Amino acid sequence: MLGLMLETDIGESMRFELDSGNTKCISEDIKPNAMTVGKYNIVNPNEGYSLPDTHKLTVRVTSPYGNNYHLGDHVDSGTFAFTAAEGGDYTTCFWAIEHKPPVRITIEFDWKTGVAAKGWSKVAKKGQVETMELELKKLYDTVTSIHEEMFYLREREEEMQQLNSETNSKMATLSFFSLVVCMCVAGLQIWHLKTFFERKKLL
Repeated sequence: MLGLMLETDIGESMRFELDSGNTKCISEDIKPNAMTVGKYNIVNPNEGYSLPDTHKLTVRVTSPYGNNYHLGDHVDSGTFAFTAAEGGDYTTCFWAIEHKPPVRITIEFDWKTGVAAKGWSKVAKKGQVETMELELKKLYDTVTSIHEEMFYLREREEEMQQLNSETNSKMATLSFFSLVVCMCVAGLQIWHLKTFFERKKLL
């Protein structure tokens, strides 16, 4: 069952309850290229004891176009950090695993965007940083490949221009020689006809 969709102010911290087997989603309007960070955890109902196995969540953060930015499966806490590539409502959904009898889970959630998020970059896990580094390396390789492809296409264009220039030059030379040959053939035909008529005493 889809829970209440909430709108949060930039830099707001909240605490809410979620029954097992249910879902609750929270949305945040984020501008393009704005940094956003989030941190969530389940409140331990019995302080001083380990968190019960029944207190687990599946957490997913998606963009306005449905792209996944974070996924925590069967977790009791987690963090996320990213720079928004798209502008619009980003949604964080919490799914509580179903139990019988139902279990009520209390969740603390901090979600900060823009200026409020800049001091929160330390919440990003090492794995997330490594993922970001990998994505940056992929982007760098892509840009490098495009750059090399542009140089290759430029070289090919220069080769084609040189080939066209050489072809035009050869065609001009061939046309000139063809014209000379045609004039020579025409001259020989006139000379032959004149000689023929003189021999027949027609001229």
